[in-house]
Amino acid sequence: MVIGFSIALIIFSLLLMMLVLMHKGKGGGLSDMFGGGMQSTVGGSSVAERNLDRITIVVGLLWFACIVVLGILVKLGS
Repeated sequence: MVIGFSIALIIFSLLLMMLVLMHKGKGGGLSDMFGGGMQSTVGGSSVAERNLDRITIVVGLLWFACIVVLGILVKLGS
């Protein structure tokens, strides 16, 4: 069971990293330093960006749940 949650944690970690890197820079961060701040949209976020935000939040919550479950399983096993 620990191995299954460990594999899920690795998958969610990689997926979360990919999703965070897909987000647009909001300005004032490292993305401006490398030219990411050249484009700014005044009209707000599009549907695709909102869906990306939602997916990122869900994957982040699943990642956190895996960490909590792994902590409980390791504590019970020792």
